[in-house]
Amino acid sequence: MTLTNKLMSAAAGVAMMTGATAAFADGHSEITVGYFLEWPMPFQFAKVNGTYDEAMGAKVNWVSFDSGTAMSAAMASGDVQLSVSQGIPPFVVATSAGQDLQVLDVAVSYSENDNCVVSAALEIDAASASELTGKKVAVPLGTAAHYSFLRQMDHFGVDITSLDVVDMAPAEGAAAIAQGQVDMACGWGGALNRMKEHGNVLLTGAEKEALGILVFDATTGPTSFVVENPEMVTAFLQVTADANAAWAAGENEAEMLAAIAADSGMDVEAAAASLATFVFPTVEEQLSGAWLGGAAPAFMKGVADVFVESGSIPSALGDYEGTVNIGPLSAVE
Repeated sequence: MTLTNKLMSAAAGVAMMTGATAAFADGHSEITVGYFLEWPMPFQFAKVNGTYDEAMGAKVNWVSFDSGTAMSAAMASGDVQLSVSQGIPPFVVATSAGQDLQVLDVAVSYSENDNCVVSAALEIDAASASELTGKKVAVPLGTAAHYSFLRQMDHFGVDITSLDVVDMAPAEGAAAIAQGQVDMACGWGGALNRMKEHGNVLLTGAEKEALGILVFDATTGPTSFVVENPEMVTAFLQVTADANAAWAAGENEAEMLAAIAADSGMDVEAAAASLATFVFPTVEEQLSGAWLGGAAPAFMKGVADVFVESGSIPSALGDYEGTVNIGPLSAVE
């Protein structure tokens, strides 16, 4: 199956499951929240301490995923009610296909922690990127890494159709480039760190940002769940904001870092290295025009248009302002 057909099939599958999503009634005693392993964030300190359960008055079950597209599918089926740190590209793919999801906050910005790595054996850098033509690349389709890959290849003038693109989760891509099975691999977090042990990036985070390649994740959820449970969603976002503020203050860093690392499945040093590349905007910043108040919906439209142009998805929404709901976050103290 080609790259285009594979991503279109995934989008179509999500759209079909959306129609079967069961309504989530008020007053339930448990919810399920998706997150990523090897993706250390302050919210995990609250997660392991049961702070979310207490604040929301419900038992929170946590389930880990290896991609944002898998999160979309789980929310479409009704198995997951909220997803923390879902990449914007997989969110755009799902909503473009008709899935009724909403962005609820900016979970993290991480231009240095999402990239593509070229095998060291090829000795290819930014100046010789054209030599990637015909090479085999591991890319987690429909993710932030996929969007960055498309934009970088366009920047370097590499024809996507000339590449052998294989859909692989970041951990699989890291193993593949280590074993010499692919020439380039794209991903994030701990998997990206392992990729870098066997190659080099073509563009730094700052260089990507200069090209307009933003990389950020959001807390997302099905519209039905958010509309029916606004106070519960606000409580969830409040705990996340408090954890981010505590991390920024640095007063309990050692204890927080130890808990976050353990929950991420990482050692303390690796978790600290990843966190050093992350930015957690304050609630005020998230609500501003630089993020959810204006720039984020416009960026999502840009992502969708890139995917349509590359043939990865059949069509885009007219705009993505309706997929951003600042109501619960605005209620956060």
